[in-house]
Amino acid sequence: MARHEGRDSLSGIEKPTVEASESYTHNEQPNTGNLNVRAMEPEERIRIEKSLLRKLDARCSYFVIIYILNYLDRNNIGAARLKGLQEDLKLSDTQYATCLSILYIGYILMQIPSNMFINRIPRPSLYISAVMTIWGLISTLTGLAKGFGGMVAIRFLLGFVEAAFLPGALLILSKWYTRRELTKRNAILFCGNLISNAFSSLVGAGVLSNMDGVLGHRAWRWLFYIEGAATLFVAVLAAFILPDLPTNSRGFTEEELLVAQLRMTEDVGEADSDSAEMGIFDGLIMVVKDWKVYLMMLTFTAYTTGLSFNAFFPTLTGTLGLKYVPTLLLSAPPWVFACIFSLINAWHSDRKQEKFGHIVGPICMGLVGFVISMATLNKAARYVALFLQAGSYAGFIVFYSWISSSFPRPPAKRAVALAMINAFSQLGNVAGSYVWDLKENGYRKSYGIVTAMFGVTVVGCWVIRMVLVDQNKKLALGEESAWEVHDDVANQTARVEGLKSEGADLKPQIGFRYLV
Repeated sequence: MARHEGRDSLSGIEKPTVEASESYTHNEQPNTGNLNVRAMEPEERIRIEKSLLRKLDARCSYFVIIYILNYLDRNNIGAARLKGLQEDLKLSDTQYATCLSILYIGYILMQIPSNMFINRIPRPSLYISAVMTIWGLISTLTGLAKGFGGMVAIRFLLGFVEAAFLPGALLILSKWYTRRELTKRNAILFCGNLISNAFSSLVGAGVLSNMDGVLGHRAWRWLFYIEGAATLFVAVLAAFILPDLPTNSRGFTEEELLVAQLRMTEDVGEADSDSAEMGIFDGLIMVVKDWKVYLMMLTFTAYTTGLSFNAFFPTLTGTLGLKYVPTLLLSAPPWVFACIFSLINAWHSDRKQEKFGHIVGPICMGLVGFVISMATLNKAARYVALFLQAGSYAGFIVFYSWISSSFPRPPAKRAVALAMINAFSQLGNVAGSYVWDLKENGYRKSYGIVTAMFGVTVVGCWVIRMVLVDQNKKLALGEESAWEVHDDVANQTARVEGLKSEGADLKPQIGFRYLV
């Protein structure tokens, strides 16, 4: 099937003439085999796509379990603090804050190299399984810490290894799901984050109240042993359950893999592949030259700083004046609410294909919670405020899909953009580790700081929206292209589009536009 020279109907980008019969040079070419997909009826396409999504959703749901453990292993130090970790290790408040923040230094350093690597390997499931095994071992070792130096070293290494998971998972999801589907799937993934905030409190309550002195170990040490062992078990299964790429993943039929490739090509008008002409660092170079990245980095960092209360959530719940077990138990319901609200917000964002309002709305909810916490010490009011604060995470989830949709091609650029923006935003967690040292009047000054950070986030989101609206106008007028097209990728696009069913009821080709 010949692809005629001219403007691509989806991306608005000039593409060269390409014959589908030409040979491929790219390492992610469609595996068409002997399957006659052109003869596929529209009803058959729908059936295959439903089967594909059903299998994919089931397998990608394992990311939720991994994220729960990822966050548990990172944040269980907060629950351990309530049962003597700080006293046993003789840590000052500043040293404890350093133990929290040093994790993010390792987290920042490893994210970009890891995502560059995972974008180039054929079996990302094995990579995720391997790094999870390593961080499970490191997490278990936290229970053996004897002082400040040991705890700092362990936390740094934990962050360094855990860095591979989140940007890697987001990249894998973006290789399978279209822009109309991605926000909801990201929300399901981040429910692992939100559930872990609730689950860690429940696990912490059980372990810390029943394991103290067992085999001569303090309860907070058992917390690390138990959660680390759970991580190791889940890591082994990850190698067999997680999907790889739409070109080679096991457990899917040949038809399903071909439809998966076609879906991603239809989404933006080009195959989701890197050109063979691209070098290892080309994706990084493209990101560094794109100033949208810097806008998103600064905005997302302000957002992360505003959300830094999550690491101190049991402590903030403790301002209600209850004992440690009731405090941990009451920490759970706000995150259950946040999970439900995030799913609804993400579903509506996908349905409307809108980002800005679905980010700023939850931020405004969080701002109301911050103001309540600053304005009163009433227990009931402050507990309601915790629900509103937790709900502000819903916009955070939509922001991640905004990143993916703003850098759709090539995948090497998307991989680095996701990692760079997420890595830089961790500086917000580093700063947040010290923001919550201001304990006076129920952390009123701390709440004032995160309120200001949410204000910066709203302004940043508005600027990003204006930039993307302006770029959409230029795309419509043909004044610029969204990305550079290489001959071999155009060749692959032609081959994939040649697999379309004749007469199938496909989406209208409306031209690529950034989602705002």
